[in-house]
Amino acid sequence: MSRLAPWWPATLESGDIVLRPLRRGDHAEWSAARRRNADWLRRWEATQPDAGRMPSFREMVRSLNRQARSAQALPWVIAVRDPRVAKPVIAGQLTVSTITWGSAKSCSIGYWIDSSRAGQGIVPRAVALAGDFCFDELGLHRIEVNIRPENAPSLRVVEKLGFRDEGVRAQFLHIDGQWADHRTFALTKDEVKHGFEARLGAFG
Repeated sequence: MSRLAPWWPATLESGDIVLRPLRRGDHAEWSAARRRNADWLRRWEATQPDAGRMPSFREMVRSLNRQARSAQALPWVIAVRDPRVAKPVIAGQLTVSTITWGSAKSCSIGYWIDSSRAGQGIVPRAVALAGDFCFDELGLHRIEVNIRPENAPSLRVVEKLGFRDEGVRAQFLHIDGQWADHRTFALTKDEVKHGFEARLGAFG
């Protein structure tokens, strides 16, 4: 049975950070950010083990929005307000994926950030926004984040939010041409009684 997502599209805001749906009109700005950060992201991002044609930007957006409408994913751009420009600037991307309903009610959160904005606290706040939305609006029970053990900046994100370390998953995802181990971090709704944003002050 299919499930529709009445809460999508959704835009979330906290201070100068905005999470908004990825749009076809983002092509030029998004692509420029990806080209600029290609080397920075290559070590961490999932790849396809079987070589094939990569989807176009239009195809990617269409696929992600289809998943969002069917309550399987939440594809957000991470944008940051800049007083020098009229609209928030794309600084990265955050996707809630593998949303599972039924008896699990769980999801995974993945993200990337422009190298020029790394270490500015943007990603922890973006994850906090998405996490509160998943628990409060979607009614999910568990959120996990999977990180390569050597990805120190990303490990700092889950540390700031007090995620629980559940150990290593061997050869969990295909990264940059090989199967790579990941550490799994998770939190349940019962562990986040006062919301994710409150945890930033407690653990950060």
